[in-house]
Amino acid sequence: MSVGERKPWTRDELMLAINLYCKTPFGRIHMRNSDIIELSNNLGRTPGSVSYKLANFASIDPTIDRKGAVNVSKLDREIWNEFFADWEAMILESEARMAQLKKTESKVEESDDYLAKDGETRSAFVQARINQDFFRKMILTSYNNLCCITGIDNAGLLVASHIVPWARDAKNRLNPMNGLCLNALHDRAFDKGLISIDESYNVIVSKNVKHKLISQYDGKPITLPDRFVPDQNFLSFHRENIFLGH
Repeated sequence: MSVGERKPWTRDELMLAINLYCKTPFGRIHMRNSDIIELSNNLGRTPGSVSYKLANFASIDPTIDRKGAVNVSKLDREIWNEFFADWEAMILESEARMAQLKKTESKVEESDDYLAKDGETRSAFVQARINQDFFRKMILTSYNNLCCITGIDNAGLLVASHIVPWARDAKNRLNPMNGLCLNALHDRAFDKGLISIDESYNVIVSKNVKHKLISQYDGKPITLPDRFVPDQNFLSFHRENIFLGH
């Protein structure tokens, strides 16, 4: 390679870059971000190169209004489309590559419920936990670690809620547009159909709810994320199949 010639990005490198993109707040896609610096060091690239690649993904991302760089390669688009077509497989692959790059292992807390089970069961449990952890990071990052209804900013109280429940749509379990950042109380209320979100992204509260902690938000707009805005089809499903109605 001649002096000054840019080193082409490989598929493996792009997998790591999109993994980081999904977990990085839009406003922190810059060369001073410590996570970007760490990835650039591990890849033997400059922080500017990595941050620019994340900005390329932002320019592809149809869920955000603010766009990043525009020098997008064919391979950039291919990797992006692979992620959106199969979140589960791509998250697992990219997390495995990230762990390998950092020479670490993906760790999950092990409970007595499965420690004695066979390897296949344990493997499935570990994969599910890796995916759920990634989903949580994506959702909380997109919402800037704020409950989209109340504005609560204590990460320990926040939940990456599924709009269409985990068990009802395997294909979209990890789709970030199937997620909301809610505090634990409103997550439970949403799960039980006591609240939902209308077509204009306003909270709607069931007639069965009398408590002010929930009812006071009826008709109030949610705070939309920087990216991965909730899909209207998922919200419609929740209103029609889970919400208990007015």
